[in-house]
Amino acid sequence: MIQRHLPIVDSLYSKQRKMMLKGIPDEIARLLEYEKKIIQLYLENQQNSQTGALQIRYDQLNLIEEKRLNAMCHGQLYQQRMKKAFDKKVKPRVFREDGLVLKKVLSFAPDSRGKWTPNYEGPYVVKRAFSGGALMLTTMDGEDFTRPVNSDAVKKYFA
Repeated sequence: MIQRHLPIVDSLYSKQRKMMLKGIPDEIARLLEYEKKIIQLYLENQQNSQTGALQIRYDQLNLIEEKRLNAMCHGQLYQQRMKKAFDKKVKPRVFREDGLVLKKVLSFAPDSRGKWTPNYEGPYVVKRAFSGGALMLTTMDGEDFTRPVNSDAVKKYFA
C-alpha cells in the first residue's frame, strides 16, 4: 500500500523543490523530505521482516534436520548395543578336520514318512575346513563330496 504512494511522494518532493524556488519556507521542504525517509524506512523494514521470517523458517528447517540426524545417530547406537549384546551370547562353531558332522537334508520332494522324515543324514567326516565356513565332506567309507557344504547346513556329531 505504501509502495503505491512512494511515486506521489517523489512527485511532491519535486513539486516542493519547484515551490521552494518560488519562496516556500524550508520547513515544509524538510517535512516532505522527512516523510519520504519515513516511507522508505517503512518499506525497508517490511523487506527486512520478510527476510527475517525467511531466516526463522530456515532456522526451523535446520533444527528439524538436526533432530533427524540425532535420531538417526541414536538408532545406530541402539543397533550397535543390540549387536554387541547378541554377539556375547553367540558361540562360534569350529569344525576341525577328521571331525564327525551331520548334514541337513535339503530335500524338496515329498516323503511318504511325512513329519517323521529325518532332518539330518550322516555322519560324515570333515576332510577340509575353509575359513569362510565351507566344508569338504567325505562319507565314512572315504567317498568325497564333489561340492563344498556350508557350515550352516551341518552340525557336530557326538559319538
